Amino acid sequence: MSQEVLNQTNKGNSVQKTARLAGVLYLIITVAATIAHFVVPSNFIIPGDAAATASNIIGNESMFRLGAIGGELIVLLSEIILAVVLYVLLKPINKTLSLIAAVSRLAMTTIHGLNLINYFFVLLLLGGSYTTVFAPDQVDALVTLFLDAHSYGFTIGIAFLTIHVFVLAYLIFKSGYFPKILGILFFAAGVGYLVDSFALLLFPSYTTTPAFLSLPIAIAEIAFPIWLLIKGVNKKGYQKRVLPSNKTVVAG
Repeated sequence: MSQEVLNQTNKGNSVQKTARLAGVLYLIITVAATIAHFVVPSNFIIPGDAAATASNIIGNESMFRLGAIGGELIVLLSEIILAVVLYVLLKPINKTLSLIAAVSRLAMTTIHGLNLINYFFVLLLLGGSYTTVFAPDQVDALVTLFLDAHSYGFTIGIAFLTIHVFVLAYLIFKSGYFPKILGILFFAAGVGYLVDSFALLLFPSYTTTPAFLSLPIAIAEIAFPIWLLIKGVNKKGYQKRVLPSNKTVVAG
């Protein structure tokens, strides 16, 4: 076996490891985000009842800290690594677009990291000396205010993710080493993210994401990591990108 063939074989093995790592990170993010964004809020936040919401948080502060804040920290730390891993995985297609995708995902991560301070404001209000300064109903109202602020902050972050998703859709579609259907799914997901985030931010009457927007998002965000974990990348397609002259092709 020539040195060139050996080098390309090593590159093929390396990119498969990178793809698997991306799949694992997606899985970690999915599990942690489900807990932080859905399970915990549904157990603590009672829409329209500020007093009950505050009481729920006071009654089980440890769960709120571990589930909402701890879960979100796991998501954010994983997002940083995933952004870099996806850049490495997709840069053979277009380095500039891959960088744009990574930066937009990191922008979302930064916004969501700063947004966590709203949860700490809630805990400070309920557990600090502020309860002696504000009346109980004022504390409850402020808790609701910061929880609503957190919700808006999360949506602002998703608006930045929209750029990442559309660019990711294009790169996957053009890659030659991922199925084109995944790119199509991500394009549909990008439309869902775009419409949903902007509607939540700009139209007060819009409060619930319809199924025709949430379903494409869920399918794309599940299908891609599963493909990464099970199939990885097509080595021949990847090597055509790495070696445009295609002098040497290693079987996948």
